[in-house]
Amino acid sequence: MDFLPEKLNDYVEKHSQAEPEILAKLNRETWQKQMQPRMLSGHLQGRVLSMLSKLIQPKNILEIGTYTGYSALCLAEGMRENGELHTIDINEELFDFQRKYFDESPFGKQIFQHLGNALEIIPKLEKTFDLVFIDADKNNYPNYLKIILPKLKKGSVILSDNVLWSGKVVEKLKDDDVDTKALLQYNKLINEHPKLETVLLPIRDGLAISRVID
Repeated sequence: MDFLPEKLNDYVEKHSQAEPEILAKLNRETWQKQMQPRMLSGHLQGRVLSMLSKLIQPKNILEIGTYTGYSALCLAEGMRENGELHTIDINEELFDFQRKYFDESPFGKQIFQHLGNALEIIPKLEKTFDLVFIDADKNNYPNYLKIILPKLKKGSVILSDNVLWSGKVVEKLKDDDVDTKALLQYNKLINEHPKLETVLLPIRDGLAISRVID
């Protein structure tokens, strides 16, 4: 979901850096072949992820939720020359699709795919991370925060996608809506956590930026 009117959103995209050709190609193939192409970060959010990564210059990046690999490639643009990006997804059917584009990019040897449950995989990663992007199952966002915080240091940044959840976070909560309930809890956590400072931006479906301050 985009919260800007279509004409204004088009203007914003036209006055932001164009997506690299490999990402334009990945974008097209995702829309042609995948069942839920709107899960793709897309041009504007992708350039935001790229810019933030370039400003942070992370050595180690963790991504929770790979989908077709678009956001991983955006984040990799700011990674240090000797850096690593570890991306986790539970959908094995997308593994080869992701790998094809990773290997076509300049970052193929630096991107490591992990297949399975992120809650089980992350504790086994013996690394600290400078940048984390959370974009997987929304009901586990609070759980992801709990297990990634010990792997972050002061100054590390957490990017959280879909935190506005098509505007459902300001609507009456339905009893069976576990995703919105979890996101409401998560947004409160990252805003009030003593180790974090957070700003929530209405980019696409909501992007929260949290910085570790302690």
